Amino acid sequence: MRGQQPETTSGRSINQGQWRLDLEETPSDSPAQPIPSSEKGSNVGRFIVDILETLVLSVLLFLGINAITARIRVDGFSMEPSLHSGEFVIVNKLAYKLGEPNHGDVIIFRYPFDPQQEYIKRVIGLPGDHIKIENGTVYRNGDALEEPYIAATPAYSNEVTVPENSLFVLGDNRNNSSDSHTWGAVPLEYVVGKAFFIYWPPPNWGIVQHFQSANAAP
Repeated sequence: MRGQQPETTSGRSINQGQWRLDLEETPSDSPAQPIPSSEKGSNVGRFIVDILETLVLSVLLFLGINAITARIRVDGFSMEPSLHSGEFVIVNKLAYKLGEPNHGDVIIFRYPFDPQQEYIKRVIGLPGDHIKIENGTVYRNGDALEEPYIAATPAYSNEVTVPENSLFVLGDNRNNSSDSHTWGAVPLEYVVGKAFFIYWPPPNWGIVQHFQSANAAP
């Protein structure tokens, strides 16, 4: 009588002795090997290099942004209702390096009698323009201007021809503004840039409106 054959599963013999041998020869999990000190030093070096690169890029970005823009805070009510006290505005410093001021632009400039101060006003007259203010109306070169952006019509009179390389500026809150009608024109070299965007407070976010003031219909 033949000896009993071992049971099979899926066509392979199950040999208890063989299985025992396989288990005994299966290597156990080996302990984690310590990271060589040289590799640790390399990781630290890469980390420091990454930090330095980030810092350098941040500085370059900061300098680049400051080269083309400025940020100012509106103090006072001279530009009501267009701009409100406490708002923060981004200024485009390249606007007049690449182009020329236009009638109706809202600009930031250094106050001629104290260049440490910066003012924000609207351009009414360009070099050579004849400006006349009377009976609540502003005239430019003899033509009355339509000005939907002002708080109230001016209660004062003034007449001037804008000098070369200068601008005649007025606040939108005409009767509560220190501007060209009291202290004269702004030299172009004192202009910082063109008001671009209100970024604070968030409810007031928006593009600063530059009206190309039109002549009133006859």
